[in-house]
Amino acid sequence: MNKVISPVPPLDLTQQYATIESDVSAAVLAVLSSGQYINGPVVESFSAQFGDYIGTTECIVCNSGTDALYLALRALGIGPGDEVITSPFTFIATAEAVSAVGAVPVFVDIELETLNLNPALIEQAITAKTKAILPVHIFGQPVDMDAVIAVAEAHQLPVIEDCAQATGAQWGKKRVGSIGRVGCFSFFPTKNLGGCGDGGALTTNDPEIAATAKLLRDHGSKVRYHHEAIGINSRLDAVQAAILKVKLQHLEKWNTQRQIVASRYEQLLADVRGVKSPRATQGGSSVWNQYTVLIENSTGEKRDRLREKMQSNGVSTMIYYPVPLHQQSVYSDLGYAAGSLPNTEQAAGEVLALPMFPELTVDQQEQVVSTLKAVLKTL
Repeated sequence: MNKVISPVPPLDLTQQYATIESDVSAAVLAVLSSGQYINGPVVESFSAQFGDYIGTTECIVCNSGTDALYLALRALGIGPGDEVITSPFTFIATAEAVSAVGAVPVFVDIELETLNLNPALIEQAITAKTKAILPVHIFGQPVDMDAVIAVAEAHQLPVIEDCAQATGAQWGKKRVGSIGRVGCFSFFPTKNLGGCGDGGALTTNDPEIAATAKLLRDHGSKVRYHHEAIGINSRLDAVQAAILKVKLQHLEKWNTQRQIVASRYEQLLADVRGVKSPRATQGGSSVWNQYTVLIENSTGEKRDRLREKMQSNGVSTMIYYPVPLHQQSVYSDLGYAAGSLPNTEQAAGEVLALPMFPELTVDQQEQVVSTLKAVLKTL
């Protein structure tokens, strides 16, 4: 085993903060001294800037990516008795938002090459109850949106993009979040554009959807103490908006650095047998929120032992996601039998997310891969 130079974390937010500390401090202190902590000019400014960056005319900020999904579904009138087609290989928030409005998530299997929902399987999942398609741009990798939009238009269904892990990714010349009817984003700290707490946004070119989402976000109220609908309290606070305004200026640079790190991983892993690197979707540009490889033929056990041994040798990795949504106990009543979504189930047993952040050095990546190689030989 190679001697460990220093521990390699899966993510290091402190390095990024060190480069923008003075700007963030000034922005936060300005908010604190203003006394305007909820809504106000800083929140409005960030909302406008983020919408411009994504390429939409409307942007409604809120307090989480989960709420952005919930608000999008509500704004589209989706509710009890409806079905929404989505991926089973994602964080539960995607399906949870569907369930929260009373609808039913319908899971479509993924592609092993991209780990994204397979557009070729969407049409056969459409029923009379289907009211939307909700693709997830997993790990920063855009779904084939041409294929998704073609199916959606043929069946007159809106597309809600889950862009939580893919801020800045592109499909063709458009950024994700500007392609479907609605885009939903998370500003959780681990995301490419992450705050220092929770946050989210909904983007759209439809002013009616934006107006409804804004209404629902503020307790169903346009005028204080006058309520037109049952809404929720989901506002982005001004401190988070101020931090995100600073970080948005650096996002393109950080995403480019992530792409360089991903390209370097691909080269370093090219000759490692039994490890399959992710493949970028042709026509898309990934922003690599995660760099997730497949430990082939592991069925979970081999992958888990590999992870434990790498950890003991100074390299930390993560597993996203060990239990797919259709196999979660909360969705047991949906009736998905074992083996019904084979690619998803295979991926759940094989995925391993290697350390990924813009500041990851060449030496650290070489340490990650050399440790991976050495441990594999012992399994």
